[in-house]
Amino acid sequence: MTMKGRDYLTALEQGTLTGLLLAGCFVGALLAGQSAERLSRKYTIILGSIIFMIGCALQTAANGYALMVTGRAIAGLGVGSLSMIVPLYQSELAPKHIRGRLISLQQFMITAGLMVAFWVGAGTQHIEGQASWRIPIGIQIGPGFVLCVGAFFLPFSPRWLISRNRHDEAKLVLAKLHANGDLNASMVIEEYNEIVNQVELEKTVAVTSYIELLRGTIRRRLILGVFIQIFQQFTGINSILYYAPRIFQQAGIDGDSASLIASGVNGVLNMLATVPAILFLDRLGRRMTLISGALFMGTAMILCGAVMGGTGNVVHDEETGENVVNMGHNRSASYFCIVMIYFFVAGFAYSWGPVGWVYPAEIYPLRIRAKATSISTAANWLMIVPTMLASITWGTYIFFGCCCFVMSCAVFIFYPETKGRSLEEMDQVFSGSVLAFRERKKAAEDKVEEYSDSVDGIKA
Repeated sequence: MTMKGRDYLTALEQGTLTGLLLAGCFVGALLAGQSAERLSRKYTIILGSIIFMIGCALQTAANGYALMVTGRAIAGLGVGSLSMIVPLYQSELAPKHIRGRLISLQQFMITAGLMVAFWVGAGTQHIEGQASWRIPIGIQIGPGFVLCVGAFFLPFSPRWLISRNRHDEAKLVLAKLHANGDLNASMVIEEYNEIVNQVELEKTVAVTSYIELLRGTIRRRLILGVFIQIFQQFTGINSILYYAPRIFQQAGIDGDSASLIASGVNGVLNMLATVPAILFLDRLGRRMTLISGALFMGTAMILCGAVMGGTGNVVHDEETGENVVNMGHNRSASYFCIVMIYFFVAGFAYSWGPVGWVYPAEIYPLRIRAKATSISTAANWLMIVPTMLASITWGTYIFFGCCCFVMSCAVFIFYPETKGRSLEEMDQVFSGSVLAFRERKKAAEDKVEEYSDSVDGIKA
C-alpha cells in the first residue's frame, strides 16, 4: 500500500499498525472474561469470530492508512477474545490425561496459520497493484467464517452449565464427550459429581469482583498465569516471526523473494516442531517442557546475537531512518545466524508456544476461571515494540536470549507440575509451598516412603 507518498512504512508506522492490533487483542482478552461468564464459552467464540471478520473486511477494503489501522484494532478485539476463550473452552472439555495435548492443538493451528500467511505473502508479492496486499488480508476472513459457523455445532462447557444450574444438559454433554452418550457410565458420573462438588464448595467463597483475585492462593496462580504469558512474549518469538523477512535480509539473504522463502521455511518448521508437544506434553509434563525449551531458545539467541554483532556491520538506512545489520560480506556467519533462528523457532514451538496457553487455562478454579484467564491472556499481548529491532539490531537477540535463561530459572523455582491433575484438583496443587522445586522433592520422598511401607507390608 502506498501511503504518504512512500512505498514503505517507517518503524513508527509499523509500530502503530502492530500496536493497535495488540491493543485490540489486550482489550478483547479482558472483555472476553465477562462474555464467557454471561454468554457462555461457546457464544463468546462465535462473537469473537464475527468481530474478527469485520476487522479483516475493513482492512481488505481500506483505501488509506486510517481505515487500515481501524480494521487492525477491530480485528485485534476478535483475536484477543478468541486467544482467551479457546484454550479455556478446551481445558473444560478435555479429559485430564490428554488435556495438554488437546490444548496444544490451538498452538498447532496458530503455527499452521502463520505458515499459510508466509507462503501467501511469497506468492502475492509480485502481483501488480493493490491485490498484492488485499488478497493476503482478505483470505483471513475464510478461517474466521469456518470457526464462526462450526462453533454453532460445539457443545456448551459442562462446567459452565453446572455453574448455571443446568445439570441435565451438563450430564448429557459429559456423556457425549466421554461415553458415547451413556449417562450411566462410571466416568461420566465421577466427573459430574466432582464438578458439582467443586461448584458447591466454591459457592461458599464466591468471588464478586476482580479484587478478590489478589487474595489467598488465587493471587499466586494469577501471578504465575500472567507471568507465563509475559514470558512467552519475552522469548522474542513474535518479533522474530513478524520481522522474519527483514531479519533474513540483515543476515545476508539478498532480495525480497529469498527472504520471504526463508521466512516460509521458518513457518513450516514452526508448525512441524509443535507436533512433539501434541504427542508428549502429557508425558513429559509442563515444567520439563518449559525449562528445556527456554534453555534451547536462550542458547540459540545468544549465539545468533554474538555472531551477528561480531561479524556484521551496523549501518544507518537514510531512506527509512532505521539501523540495520549488514552481513552480506560474511556468508558463513550469515547462514549460522539463520540456522540459530530456525533452532530458536523450533525450541519455542515445542515448549513455550503450546504450554504458554495450556498452563493458564488449567490452574484457576471454576468460579473465577474466565476472569483470571482473561487477565493472564491480556498480558500475552504486552509485546516488545517494533522499533526495538530497528534500534538495537543484534543486541535484541542477546536481550531475548538472556530473558530465556531467566525464564528457565523462574519455572524451576516457582511453577508446580499440573500434568495428570483434574481442573478440580488444582486447589490442592497450589496449596503447598510457593517454591515448586521443594514440593517436587517432597512428593518424591513421599513416593519412596509409600513404596517402602508397601514392601514392609509384603514382607510382614
